[in-house]
Amino acid sequence: MTTLAIRLNPADNVIVARTDILPGTAIPGEGVTAKGHIPAGHKVATALIESGAAARKYNQIIGFATARIEPGEHVHTHNLAMGDFARDYAFGADMKPTAFVPEAERATFEGIVRKDGRVATRNYLGIISTVNCSATASKYIAEHFRGNALADYPNVDGVVALVHGTGCGMASEGDAMDVLRRTIAGYARHANFAGILILGLGCEANQISGLMRAEGLEPSQFLHTMTIQETGGTAKTVREGVAMMRAMLPEANKARRQTVPASHLTLALQCGGSDGYSGITANPALGACVDLLVRHGGSAVLSETPEIYGAEHLLTRRAVSRAVGEKILDRIRWWEDYTSRTGNEMNNNPSPGNKAGGLTTILEKSLGAVAKGGSTNLVDVYRYAEHMTAKGFVFMDTPGYDPVSATGQVAGGANIVCFTTGRGSVFGCKPAPSLKLATNTPLYKRMTDDMDINCGPIADGAATVQEIGRKIFELVLATASGKQTKSEELGFGDEEFTPWQLGATM
Repeated sequence: MTTLAIRLNPADNVIVARTDILPGTAIPGEGVTAKGHIPAGHKVATALIESGAAARKYNQIIGFATARIEPGEHVHTHNLAMGDFARDYAFGADMKPTAFVPEAERATFEGIVRKDGRVATRNYLGIISTVNCSATASKYIAEHFRGNALADYPNVDGVVALVHGTGCGMASEGDAMDVLRRTIAGYARHANFAGILILGLGCEANQISGLMRAEGLEPSQFLHTMTIQETGGTAKTVREGVAMMRAMLPEANKARRQTVPASHLTLALQCGGSDGYSGITANPALGACVDLLVRHGGSAVLSETPEIYGAEHLLTRRAVSRAVGEKILDRIRWWEDYTSRTGNEMNNNPSPGNKAGGLTTILEKSLGAVAKGGSTNLVDVYRYAEHMTAKGFVFMDTPGYDPVSATGQVAGGANIVCFTTGRGSVFGCKPAPSLKLATNTPLYKRMTDDMDINCGPIADGAATVQEIGRKIFELVLATASGKQTKSEELGFGDEEFTPWQLGATM
């Protein structure tokens, strides 16, 4: 690291501006002078890159020059683009034994142990709509419990309505319905819910009976079902729904926190509003936290398949078996076909905000995104919203759109979320608490009410990746023990439930 720019690997032919670099500025240690303005977080060439030649960052290919790039030139969308190249998948080549912490020395947190042994980090009651038509009634039920309505139930974190825009106008059977049902069932079973009401209209494609049968759900004292049509309309449904929630409150309030091992944590890894610092500060720091969590017996799930594109070979090399590595490639091939059929391409990323922050191609973005997963072995790969059972670092196939991706992770059992951002994403994910990690100090200072941790000191030279990773790990444990996140203080999390909608709306 120099005062003006960050070099990530000796073999790189680009470096990243740590601050705005003015034209004619010599960059210490690199032997180049900026030929134009280089915005903070953007790249500058340190060697000649001929037209068609590869630009390298992290000692990985991030794109190919569309014109001759001189040393000192700004490297971005005007002279760098995607290109195809061979990846060395080398299944399992980087797999290594995990250095687990002895059980007696493993980290703990204060969790809520359910009667069946599941461990929660929060204690909610929930209403989940099967279809958009029951969304308003679901919200009316939850709204009854706002304000001081739960004053007599201090151990209940809230009553939340999880609603969505689908559930009808789709085939009653097939992949799209399977994904929706798997998502709803994953939330219904989530340890962070003490009780659930599944609410439908009555005539929708996503029939409650079909959902319950397909997902093996059984009605109980803490899993109720109801339809508006059978109940007699909206007003009666809301009254009965409120009564159901009230009946569950006394038992839900009996929940008490107790000391449990960190092995009961499943951490969802997210990034959104990424910038040129994401792969340098917050993402690798979160990866260091993941390595700590895995060593202490816990689990972490990386997702957003379109945003590992071009970096998937870094995951296959860490796979515990060829079969696990092939699962990653199978999902990549599915996405290539899917985007082709829908008239898109995998390089529809980065977004305008990502580009403004210095990211040029999906290859560059993916290399930074994969850093969230740390360095331990990849032990399994899951479908969207599939229940996760493996301990350690895993991958779940999801879209790159953050609310959809996080919804799948939580449906799969994640009970806490870490979300890195360089541009300033605001996000919550009830019933799982969500921590926000700022990639740079100016963002942290500008949006301090939303950001939980500043990873900017890594770029500033004031802290190491490992030091910030340890700080994140300690905050994850505190949050799992009940400490509120910034997004929880702001009331985020009710509106972000967004199941992946596959196929045509009919």
